[in-house]
Amino acid sequence: MFRLSQFMHEIADPKPLGPKRNPPGPVVIWNLIRRCNLMCKHCYAISGDVDFPGELTTSEVFSTMDDLKDFNVPVLILSGGEPLMRPDIFEISQRAKQKGFYVGLSTNGTLISKDNIGKIAEIGYDYVGISLDGMRETHDVFRRMEGGFDAALNGIRLCRENGIKAGMRFTATVDNANELPDMLKLAEDEGVEKFYLSHLVYAGRGNKNRGDDARRERTRAFMDMLYDYAWKDAQRGGEMEIVTGNNDADGVYLLFWVRKNFPEMEDHVRAKLAQWGGNSSGCNVANIDNLGVVHPDTMWWHYGLGNVKERSFSDIWTDTSDPVMAGLKQRPRQISGRCGECKYFDICGGNTRVRALQLTGDPWAEDPACYLTDEEIGANGQSERLEVTAFRGARHAALAE
Repeated sequence: MFRLSQFMHEIADPKPLGPKRNPPGPVVIWNLIRRCNLMCKHCYAISGDVDFPGELTTSEVFSTMDDLKDFNVPVLILSGGEPLMRPDIFEISQRAKQKGFYVGLSTNGTLISKDNIGKIAEIGYDYVGISLDGMRETHDVFRRMEGGFDAALNGIRLCRENGIKAGMRFTATVDNANELPDMLKLAEDEGVEKFYLSHLVYAGRGNKNRGDDARRERTRAFMDMLYDYAWKDAQRGGEMEIVTGNNDADGVYLLFWVRKNFPEMEDHVRAKLAQWGGNSSGCNVANIDNLGVVHPDTMWWHYGLGNVKERSFSDIWTDTSDPVMAGLKQRPRQISGRCGECKYFDICGGNTRVRALQLTGDPWAEDPACYLTDEEIGANGQSERLEVTAFRGARHAALAE
């Protein structure tokens, strides 16, 4: 995750570069259930409104949670599918809070109602993230539910009315990128405390619909818009936390924005960006799916590292005999093509590896969704490129349809 507002505040009020602070353990996004009441176009979990067999039981969730706590995992993001469709979601959430985790709820928002908002508030979630992928008509098409926009917006309003920190998540594609100004205005009007812009990742239905990925020039245009908005927000006191995800080139593009608007701050911001270091899949971000399979992050559902029913998460996460985990944990990562030539590699870290894998079969190829030019990143296009061959790890399974 790229914390844009944090860097904007750094420009407004720079602080000396201190020592890099690594988190005690990875943030764990936990897909507790695959069932969902929606059929979203870009769903990485390929969820549907049916029961999926083999999901972790309550007791298995609790024993895994104990291991996560012992492994110093600081944050649990409870997700799905739609997590509110899991009958024991509040029991799981309450136990996570009691054990001292920062607990987030990642939901489509449509099932938040007057009937359950009291319980949601009682749990004391540190954050509730709700997805809105455009204004009313666009969102309902994306989410394949008439009335989905109004239901999700009602969920945001109920959270805000009950003192719960609520955030809006927006996945940008060619179909909705032009609605970003309206989405930011909506977030502002609704008093949303966090706005998360996600780039499309080629996983699940997002892989099938990758032709909808925002084109490079359009990506640059809406990122310019987002940076300008974030700067103005920082100047007026930083009322909204703005973050982006799933394209670590955002950090490099911010440096270009700083070079243009605050050239005297470029060296300072570059040092801060390098300390951030870009993509952290397999290092500071982890995923457990509904069956208990551990993945490098939520977009790697086709690649399993092990199952918490058979081995502890801590054992799985520290096992670098797996070639993908070994490569992800290596610093610097060994990436080919444009990424390998990039003079800003220390900022981006090679970007999102799963997109390279989906398009080329090679997790160490260049990220095809980098929206920076060869000239900007210092790539001459002459380096030896790895041949596009199918990558076959010991446990590389075909993507479930």
